[in-house]
Formats: sequence, structure tokens, C-alpha cells
Amino acid sequence: MTERTLIKDLAASSDGPVSVSGWVETVRDQKKVQFVVLRDESGAVQLVSPRSFDDEGAAIATAVSETISSLSQGTFLTATGELKHDERVKLGGVEVKLDGLDVAALAIPETPIADDSGIDKRMDWRFVDLRVPKNALIFKIQTTFLHALRTYWVEHDFVEVQTPKLMASASESKAELFRVEYFEGSAFLSQSPQFFKQMAQSAGFGKIFEVGPAFRADPSFTSRHATEFTSIDAEVSWIESHEDVMKLHEELMVAGFQAVADKHGAAIKELFDIDLVVPTVPFPRIPLAEAKEIVASRGYEVPRADDDMDPEGERQIAAYVKETYGHEFVFLTDYASSIRPFYHMRHEGDASLTNSYDLIFNGTEISTGAQREHRIDVLEEQARSKGLEPEELSGYLDFFRYGVPSHGGFGMGLARVLMLMLHLPNLRETTFLFRGPTRLEP
Repeated sequence: MTERTLIKDLAASSDGPVSVSGWVETVRDQKKVQFVVLRDESGAVQLVSPRSFDDEGAAIATAVSETISSLSQGTFLTATGELKHDERVKLGGVEVKLDGLDVAALAIPETPIADDSGIDKRMDWRFVDLRVPKNALIFKIQTTFLHALRTYWVEHDFVEVQTPKLMASASESKAELFRVEYFEGSAFLSQSPQFFKQMAQSAGFGKIFEVGPAFRADPSFTSRHATEFTSIDAEVSWIESHEDVMKLHEELMVAGFQAVADKHGAAIKELFDIDLVVPTVPFPRIPLAEAKEIVASRGYEVPRADDDMDPEGERQIAAYVKETYGHEFVFLTDYASSIRPFYHMRHEGDASLTNSYDLIFNGTEISTGAQREHRIDVLEEQARSKGLEPEELSGYLDFFRYGVPSHGGFGMGLARVLMLMLHLPNLRETTFLFRGPTRLEP
């Protein structure tokens, strides 16, 4: 049996016997010749089968011709035949003249979604939706992006950890917890690996990272929220301020974008019509108070009274940065302690501000990072100032009672990064299987 060849490798292969496997994209069942466009995970190729005729000019039915006539879109099969290079063939300059077809699984004729189907309908039939080359490319990009981040981390002596997703108590806000039955009691799905990232600093790991699931019981139906998402997290010891975390963060983003541009830049241009820009360092840094003034000067007043930036404010400051610096990223720094968690370190001499930042990319926040408070007495006082009792946090606070260096880190949503990288309107597009308030299937 001829070994399977990926379609992308056919152009570099010699004419002769070949075997390709994939799914049927189109069939043209013509009077004199039959054509099948077959697609696999790497590309598409034209299969061709000239019909045979008897002396009276009637078509002779063969096993191959009858099989082609019965094919429906989406049918998975293996085709064997002769590879021919022909520059006249628009699809890759090659075709396969069929000798045989082996159908692995015949698809039903009715296609459940079309090119103009809405996103909810497409999510219902996600496995069919992902056969579209543009949609499949997203997850090749994701693979390359994450591999580049991991390569950076490993080359810089980071340790990878996998933190528990079942927790006894909240790591962020109790209002956003999913409670689950746990033997005779209850547990909660992890909103963030935050506490465990900090425990690794107390354990002396120095630099750690994790790529894993996180859960938020947030009944949001926006284009950038999900109840389950993939979080990219890092934490490092012996920092002097949140500036060290931002430097790490921007270097990681450059590494990821460079790898994607190198491997997929041409395909992104072809399928998304985007010239992917690798960001330069350093990224612009703007204190939040100054950013609000800039936004106001552009004619938009951020309406929030809680010292935060709203989505329109993020879009406005991103537009300003693009116009002024030619950059798609900006760090907004020095957030008010009133809206940051108790474990964010506050400014020396001004407890109303924190050593923290949000990273804005193409007008949307993708990450929050900060220097953490590592002094136990200060940490306990900051917890009380947030209405928390240290006794409720005893397991977490124990990390700091036995010594921990200065440290900081960030958490970043993977699907948001990809959504904004590819200028897509919704992170459902960049999530393999989306989970939201009304979606638990497929």
C-alpha cells in the first residue's frame, strides 16, 4: 500500500503513484470527466477521473465513477492514483489521476451550516465549521504562538507548573465562582492560578509559568467574555517593580508574534487580509490617570466612577497610541488600589495607587499584571482594608509567614490575544469549543 502523502507535500513530490487522504470539498460530476477537490489538514488537491465510453458512446460505469457520483461534501476517503504536475491546474499546479477510492466515512448530503450562517449556528456545528481553512488556521497560529512562549520560558529557566482547578475557596471574587459538589461538601472551579503562582515563589521556584483553563461565573454575553477560557500565566521572583513584569511580558509577546509572522504571515495575509505586525519594544507605558486625560482630550469622558477604564476608553487610548507611536500595544499603569486586589503592592508613599498594569492590544484589555505584596503584615492590613478577614485567607497567608521574595506576574487570556491579532469580532472564533452562560455543547 502506498504511504499517505500530505497534500502540501505533493508539489515537491515526483510524478508517479501517490495516496492522499482527506475530506471531500466539492464534486464536479461532468459528462466526460469527473473532478473531486479533496482537502486534508494541510491543503487541497484536485482528483480527476476521465470517464470511459463504449463503442456506441455510452459511459461505462466503473467502481471509481460510481463512487464519485455518490460522494457528498464532507465524506472522508483515501484516494490512490498517479500524481501529475501541470501548471494549468489552478489548485497547486498538481492533480491526481484516480485509480481507486476508499471511502472511510460517507457524510450525509445535507450540510448543516453555510457560508452565511450566524456564529451561534456555526458553534452548534463546530466540527464542520473548523474544516474551513480560515478557521483551521487559527489553531495552527495558536499552536505556534504558545510554542514560542514556551520556548522563551524554557530558554530563560522558567519552571512549568499545573495548578489545581478544584479549590476550597476563592482566588479572586466570590461572586464569580462556580460551586461544584465535592464528596460530602463543596469545591469551587479555579478563577485563576494566582495564589498557587505565588506559592511557587515561596517554594523558591523563582520563575514559573502555566497555560491552563480558568473559570468565571460571569453572566456576560459580550464578544470578549467566556465562562471557561485558557489563561496564560507567569510569575517571577526578585523583581524591583511592576516594570520588570512588563519587560518580561512585552518580550514574550514579541517572541510569540515573531514566530507567528515567520510561519503563518503569508497565510494570514491570504485568508484574513492582514499584514501581521511584530511589535517593537519597549511598548508605550501610560499611567491610567494620564490616559484618562488623553481620552478626555479626544472628546470622550470615561463614565466610570471606580477609577477604571471602560471599553470605549480602551479603544480611544489605543487609537491615540497608534496615531502617536505607531504601536498596537500599550501598558496602562498605576491603577487605583480601590479597584485592584488586596495582594497588589501599593505605591511607596501613595497607598491609593498600585504597582500594576493592564495591557491593551488593538483597543481591548488582554492582561493584568502587577508586583505582589510579599510582606505579611502589609498583606494582612490590605486584606482588612478590602473587607477580608486574614483568618479566611490563612492557607494563602501561610505562604508569606515562612518567607517569600519580592515577586510579580501576569495573567492573560489566550483567545482574546488571537481574536485581536486576527482582527476578529468575537473570541468564539478563536476558542476551540466555546463555553458561555447559555452554551455547554458541543
